[in-house]
Amino acid sequence: MGILFIFVYLLIVLAVIEINTTIFVMTGLERKVAQFQVISMLTGTGFTTGESELIIDHPVRRRLGAFLILFGAFSLAVIISAISNLLTDSFYTMEIAYIAAALIVLLLIVRAPFLQKRLGKKLKKEIKEYYELADLPISDVLLLEDDDEVREISIREESPFVGKTFKEIIDDEDDLLLLFIKRGDVNIRHKAGQSKLEPGDRIIVYGRNSLIEERLEAKNGNGD
Repeated sequence: MGILFIFVYLLIVLAVIEINTTIFVMTGLERKVAQFQVISMLTGTGFTTGESELIIDHPVRRRLGAFLILFGAFSLAVIISAISNLLTDSFYTMEIAYIAAALIVLLLIVRAPFLQKRLGKKLKKEIKEYYELADLPISDVLLLEDDDEVREISIREESPFVGKTFKEIIDDEDDLLLLFIKRGDVNIRHKAGQSKLEPGDRIIVYGRNSLIEERLEAKNGNGD
Protein backbone atom coordinates (compact mmCIF):
# COMPACT_ATOMS: atom_id res chain seq x y z
CA MET A 1 0.00 0.00 0.00
CA GLY A 2 2.90 2.35 0.75
CA ILE A 3 4.35 2.04 -2.73
CA LEU A 4 0.90 2.63 -4.22
CA PHE A 5 0.51 5.72 -2.07
CA ILE A 6 3.83 7.15 -3.31
CA PHE A 7 2.89 6.38 -6.91
CA VAL A 8 -0.50 8.07 -6.54
CA TYR A 9 1.03 11.11 -4.85
CA LEU A 10 3.57 11.44 -7.64
CA LEU A 11 0.64 11.53 -10.05
CA ILE A 12 -0.75 14.41 -8.00
CA VAL A 13 2.57 16.25 -8.28
CA LEU A 14 2.66 15.72 -12.05
CA ALA A 15 -0.92 16.96 -12.34
CA VAL A 16 -0.06 20.07 -10.31
CA ILE A 17 2.92 20.71 -12.62
CA GLU A 18 0.80 20.44 -15.75
CA ILE A 19 -2.06 22.53 -14.37
CA ASN A 20 0.24 25.37 -13.30
CA THR A 21 2.24 25.17 -16.53
CA THR A 22 -0.99 25.57 -18.50
CA ILE A 23 -2.05 28.57 -16.39
CA PHE A 24 1.37 30.18 -16.88
CA VAL A 25 0.96 29.72 -20.64
CA MET A 26 -2.43 31.45 -20.40
CA THR A 27 -0.67 34.51 -18.94
CA GLY A 28 1.51 34.73 -22.05
CA LEU A 29 4.56 32.67 -21.08
CA GLU A 30 6.08 30.19 -23.54
CA ARG A 31 5.31 26.58 -22.60
CA LYS A 32 8.93 25.39 -22.40
CA VAL A 33 9.83 28.32 -20.15
CA ALA A 34 6.68 27.87 -18.04
CA GLN A 35 7.27 24.15 -17.47
CA PHE A 36 10.91 24.63 -16.51
CA GLN A 37 10.10 27.41 -14.03
CA VAL A 38 7.21 25.44 -12.50
CA ILE A 39 9.46 22.42 -11.87
CA SER A 40 12.19 24.72 -10.55
CA MET A 41 9.87 26.34 -8.00
CA LEU A 42 8.20 23.07 -7.06
CA THR A 43 11.49 21.31 -6.35
CA GLY A 44 13.13 24.33 -4.74
CA THR A 45 16.18 24.04 -7.00
CA GLY A 46 16.36 27.84 -7.22
CA PHE A 47 17.40 28.47 -10.81
CA THR A 48 17.99 32.24 -10.97
CA THR A 49 18.05 32.69 -14.73
CA GLY A 50 16.74 35.75 -16.53
CA GLU A 51 13.56 33.77 -17.16
CA SER A 52 12.78 33.81 -13.45
CA GLU A 53 12.20 37.56 -13.73
CA LEU A 54 9.25 36.76 -15.98
CA ILE A 55 7.67 35.11 -12.92
CA ILE A 56 8.66 37.64 -10.28
CA ASP A 57 7.62 40.69 -12.31
CA HIS A 58 4.14 39.34 -13.10
CA PRO A 59 1.43 39.58 -10.37
CA VAL A 60 -0.51 36.42 -11.33
CA ARG A 61 2.59 34.30 -11.96
CA ARG A 62 4.05 35.48 -8.66
CA ARG A 63 1.02 34.16 -6.75
CA LEU A 64 1.21 30.81 -8.54
CA GLY A 65 4.92 30.68 -7.78
CA ALA A 66 4.29 31.15 -4.04
CA PHE A 67 1.81 28.25 -4.12
CA LEU A 68 4.27 26.00 -5.96
CA ILE A 69 7.07 26.71 -3.49
CA LEU A 70 4.83 25.87 -0.51
CA PHE A 71 3.34 22.81 -2.22
CA GLY A 72 6.82 21.57 -3.13
CA ALA A 73 8.02 21.81 0.47
CA PHE A 74 4.90 20.00 1.70
CA SER A 75 5.23 17.29 -0.98
CA LEU A 76 8.85 16.61 -0.07
CA ALA A 77 7.85 16.07 3.55
CA VAL A 78 4.98 13.77 2.53
CA ILE A 79 7.13 11.64 0.23
CA ILE A 80 9.90 11.29 2.81
CA SER A 81 7.34 10.32 5.43
CA ALA A 82 5.74 7.80 3.06
CA ILE A 83 9.04 6.15 2.26
CA SER A 84 9.92 5.87 5.95
CA ASN A 85 6.61 4.18 6.63
CA LEU A 86 6.43 1.73 3.75
CA LEU A 87 5.74 -1.17 6.11
CA THR A 88 2.76 0.44 7.82
CA ASP A 89 -0.89 0.32 6.83
CA SER A 90 -1.75 3.86 7.90
CA PHE A 91 -1.95 5.27 4.39
CA TYR A 92 -5.13 6.84 3.16
CA THR A 93 -4.55 5.47 -0.31
CA MET A 94 -8.14 5.64 -1.54
CA GLU A 95 -8.58 9.21 -0.34
CA ILE A 96 -5.36 10.25 -2.07
CA ALA A 97 -6.47 8.36 -5.19
CA TYR A 98 -9.67 10.41 -5.25
CA ILE A 99 -7.62 13.61 -5.04
CA ALA A 100 -5.37 12.42 -7.85
CA ALA A 101 -8.39 11.57 -10.01
CA ALA A 102 -9.90 15.00 -9.33
CA LEU A 103 -6.66 16.73 -10.30
CA ILE A 104 -6.41 14.71 -13.50
CA VAL A 105 -9.98 15.69 -14.40
CA LEU A 106 -9.12 19.32 -13.59
CA LEU A 107 -6.04 19.05 -15.81
CA LEU A 108 -8.12 17.79 -18.72
CA ILE A 109 -10.58 20.64 -18.23
CA VAL A 110 -7.84 23.29 -17.99
CA ARG A 111 -6.12 21.91 -21.09
CA ALA A 112 -9.30 22.23 -23.16
CA PRO A 113 -8.56 24.74 -25.98
CA PHE A 114 -11.80 26.72 -25.60
CA LEU A 115 -11.25 27.08 -21.84
CA GLN A 116 -7.62 28.12 -22.28
CA LYS A 117 -8.68 30.85 -24.70
CA ARG A 118 -11.45 32.08 -22.41
CA LEU A 119 -9.39 32.01 -19.21
CA GLY A 120 -6.43 33.58 -21.00
CA LYS A 121 -8.53 36.59 -22.00
CA LYS A 122 -9.97 36.84 -18.48
CA LEU A 123 -6.55 36.73 -16.82
CA LYS A 124 -5.17 39.42 -19.10
CA LYS A 125 -8.27 41.56 -18.54
CA GLU A 126 -7.96 41.15 -14.76
CA ILE A 127 -4.33 42.19 -14.87
CA LYS A 128 -5.14 45.35 -16.83
CA GLU A 129 -8.02 46.27 -14.49
CA TYR A 130 -6.50 45.60 -11.07
CA TYR A 131 -2.77 46.29 -11.47
CA GLU A 132 -0.83 49.43 -12.22
CA LEU A 133 1.27 49.47 -15.38
CA ALA A 134 4.41 49.68 -13.25
CA ASP A 135 3.57 46.27 -11.75
CA LEU A 136 3.36 44.53 -15.12
CA PRO A 137 6.18 43.11 -17.25
CA ILE A 138 7.15 45.07 -20.34
CA SER A 139 5.73 42.36 -22.62
CA ASP A 140 2.21 42.97 -21.29
CA VAL A 141 2.48 46.76 -21.43
CA LEU A 142 4.19 47.44 -24.76
CA LEU A 143 4.11 44.30 -26.87
CA LEU A 144 0.56 44.65 -28.17
CA GLU A 145 1.09 42.66 -31.38
CA ASP A 146 3.02 39.46 -32.12
CA ASP A 147 5.61 41.43 -34.15
CA ASP A 148 6.14 44.15 -31.52
CA GLU A 149 9.51 44.27 -29.82
CA VAL A 150 11.78 46.41 -27.67
CA ARG A 151 15.29 46.26 -29.11
CA GLU A 152 18.67 47.64 -28.06
CA ILE A 153 20.96 48.56 -30.96
CA SER A 154 24.63 49.44 -30.62
CA ILE A 155 26.07 52.35 -32.59
CA ARG A 156 29.63 51.58 -33.62
CA GLU A 157 32.25 53.95 -35.00
CA GLU A 158 31.69 52.79 -38.59
CA SER A 159 27.91 53.08 -38.31
CA PRO A 160 26.30 55.47 -40.84
CA PHE A 161 24.07 56.66 -37.97
CA VAL A 162 26.95 58.45 -36.22
CA GLY A 163 26.35 62.23 -36.18
CA LYS A 164 22.67 61.84 -37.07
CA THR A 165 19.57 62.14 -34.94
CA PHE A 166 16.99 59.37 -34.67
CA LYS A 167 14.50 61.51 -36.59
CA GLU A 168 16.97 61.78 -39.45
CA ILE A 169 17.42 57.99 -39.57
CA ILE A 170 13.78 57.00 -39.91
CA ASP A 171 10.96 58.30 -42.07
CA ASP A 172 8.03 60.19 -40.58
CA GLU A 173 5.62 57.36 -41.45
CA ASP A 174 7.76 54.68 -39.79
CA ASP A 175 6.00 53.23 -36.74
CA LEU A 176 9.11 53.29 -34.55
CA LEU A 177 9.62 54.95 -31.20
CA LEU A 178 12.93 55.84 -29.56
CA LEU A 179 12.58 55.18 -25.82
CA PHE A 180 15.98 56.48 -24.74
CA ILE A 181 19.69 56.52 -25.55
CA LYS A 182 22.26 54.82 -23.30
CA ARG A 183 25.49 56.78 -23.41
CA GLY A 184 27.89 55.30 -20.91
CA ASP A 185 26.30 55.67 -17.49
CA VAL A 186 23.85 58.30 -18.75
CA ASN A 187 20.35 57.56 -20.05
CA ILE A 188 19.16 60.31 -22.40
CA ARG A 189 15.38 60.61 -22.43
CA HIS A 190 14.70 64.33 -22.79
CA LYS A 191 14.85 65.26 -26.48
CA ALA A 192 16.45 61.90 -27.27
CA GLY A 193 15.09 62.11 -30.81
CA GLN A 194 16.99 65.37 -31.41
CA SER A 195 20.28 64.16 -29.90
CA LYS A 196 23.03 63.33 -32.40
CA LEU A 197 24.20 59.75 -32.02
CA GLU A 198 27.77 59.03 -31.02
CA PRO A 199 29.93 55.89 -31.30
CA GLY A 200 29.25 53.61 -28.34
CA ASP A 201 25.66 54.77 -27.92
CA ARG A 202 22.99 52.12 -27.49
CA ILE A 203 19.54 53.14 -28.67
CA ILE A 204 16.49 51.43 -27.18
CA VAL A 205 13.67 51.42 -29.70
CA TYR A 206 10.11 50.12 -29.69
CA GLY A 207 8.14 49.02 -32.74
CA ARG A 208 7.54 46.19 -35.17
CA ASN A 209 10.40 43.71 -35.31
CA SER A 210 10.41 43.62 -39.11
CA LEU A 211 10.59 47.40 -39.32
CA ILE A 212 13.39 47.59 -36.76
CA GLU A 213 15.44 45.11 -38.78
CA GLU A 214 14.75 46.89 -42.07
CA ARG A 215 15.20 50.50 -41.00
CA LEU A 216 17.80 50.19 -38.28
CA GLU A 217 19.71 46.92 -38.02
CA ALA A 218 20.21 46.38 -41.76
CA LYS A 219 21.43 49.92 -42.33
CA ASN A 220 23.49 49.83 -39.16
CA GLY A 221 25.36 46.77 -40.45
CA ASN A 222 23.79 44.45 -37.84
CA GLY A 223 25.86 46.18 -35.23
CA ASP A 224 23.94 44.82 -32.22
